[in-house]
Amino acid sequence: MDVDLTEAEKRLLLQLARQALESAVRGQPLAPLDPSALTPLLQSDGVCFITLTERDGELRGCIGALQPYQPLAEDVREHTMAAALQDYRFPPVRPDELPAIAIEISRLTTATPLAYTTPEDLLAKLHPGVDGVILRDGIHRSTFLPQVWEKIPDKAEFMDQLCAKMGAVPDLWRRKHLDISVYQVEEFHE
Repeated sequence: MDVDLTEAEKRLLLQLARQALESAVRGQPLAPLDPSALTPLLQSDGVCFITLTERDGELRGCIGALQPYQPLAEDVREHTMAAALQDYRFPPVRPDELPAIAIEISRLTTATPLAYTTPEDLLAKLHPGVDGVILRDGIHRSTFLPQVWEKIPDKAEFMDQLCAKMGAVPDLWRRKHLDISVYQVEEFHE
């Protein structure tokens, strides 16, 4: 990210996310975006993950993308609706749950490949709490946002869980050289 979002842009994105959440869960059409209300940064291509949590902090949905393909404001709306209705780990959010759902937006930087030689070298190059990690093995892929480090602070356990999320054995990263990329996020929430 060359430029951080302003506080006003963050507030607007959170409002757009809340509107998308309410419309999606209630089965109502989403109003078109008004380009005149958006700054150039919100109109430019951007990529995000939307995390929905219950007020007690329990995860309720999390969906996003890793490569930008649409304006950031639209990306926020699309992934908010998907997190509410399409996260396979959870049933769709119900209308009665809406007051208890909090929205977190993570705007991603462009992922960069992480060159490493050994499993130990890989662990040495990871920055807990800073790096989001993308793991690839052929057609299989998984990612953890940097916020996941709060729940899994141990680097080896983080990589084990990331392999398991991908559907692989947890220690695959120790036995096979995998394609790994890192990214950072600008995170804000309601």
